[in-house]
Amino acid sequence: MAIEQRLQYLAELIGAEFKGDGDCLINRVEALDSATSGAISFLTGSKYRSELQNTAASAVILKKDDSESCSVNCLIVDNPYLGYAKIAQVLYPDPDRRGVAPSAVVAESAVIDDSCYVGPNAVIGEKTVLEAGVEIGAGCVVGDNVEIAKDSKIHANATIYDRSILGERVILYSGAVIGSDGFGLAPDGDKWIKIPQIGRVILGNDVEVGANTTIDRGAIEDTVIFDGVKLDNQIQIGHNVRIGENTAIAGCVGIAGSTEIGKNCTIGGATVINGHLKVADNVHITGRSMVTKSVREAGVYSSGTPLQTNRDWHKSAIRFKQLDEMAKRLKKAEKEIEIGSKN
Repeated sequence: MAIEQRLQYLAELIGAEFKGDGDCLINRVEALDSATSGAISFLTGSKYRSELQNTAASAVILKKDDSESCSVNCLIVDNPYLGYAKIAQVLYPDPDRRGVAPSAVVAESAVIDDSCYVGPNAVIGEKTVLEAGVEIGAGCVVGDNVEIAKDSKIHANATIYDRSILGERVILYSGAVIGSDGFGLAPDGDKWIKIPQIGRVILGNDVEVGANTTIDRGAIEDTVIFDGVKLDNQIQIGHNVRIGENTAIAGCVGIAGSTEIGKNCTIGGATVINGHLKVADNVHITGRSMVTKSVREAGVYSSGTPLQTNRDWHKSAIRFKQLDEMAKRLKKAEKEIEIGSKN
């Protein structure tokens, strides 16, 4: 539930230039075109300026160029979307919960700070340590010898396997699985022999892991997700993967084992990255790409086939199969031209 704040306070919070009534009370955020009195909204693009002129919001976060078109209170910043994010955090704070639910199962050797919260039916394993302010949601399973640093929040029904280490302010959403076995198998004739996965998963500070995302433990060395990494829902991260600071990865991405992703990268949804590759810092991969070799230089990379009508796609698919023959004919023609020019 949102709390109420004076507009002047919110302006100071985000370092905004302020126009209007500082005593105006704001108690929620709403979309620009449907906002009502008491709400704050934001404007990020000039194409929505017509909505600004007609909005009933009590205040709008916007850029200086748009402020002249605003008929209500406004907070002027360089990045309205960032300003909105900071204000939304203040208006919608997480509930302050602490204590251990009677139905939770907590090992006697676990160390749990008095300020922690452990929800109904959660399980906390032997010698696991929960630092100050950690929240464990209902139905979570936290294995043995796990370390979770202060102010981390584990939402309902997430699972953290033995020996995993989570930094400060980590967020795991429901269904996330941290530290399950990697896909390690050795062929033995017509069957497979399982390779024990003896590494760990280490999450840095301020890491966010989306719902139903899985991060496999290392085979021998650790799988490491560094500070500030943001992972969307339904991502698969294989064993021994390393992801650098502040990289953001969208939903349904699959990263095979032992690949290293650099710092400050973005990876679009449904991208597939092969194993044992290296991706440099500041690489941006657009959605539905397939990465089959290392990316050594910063920049924007794309693959995949944009949507087209089935008829056009069918033509393109046929031509794709003809490329090898066309290349051979072109090479033959070039050779004949070269011979002709010498004569």
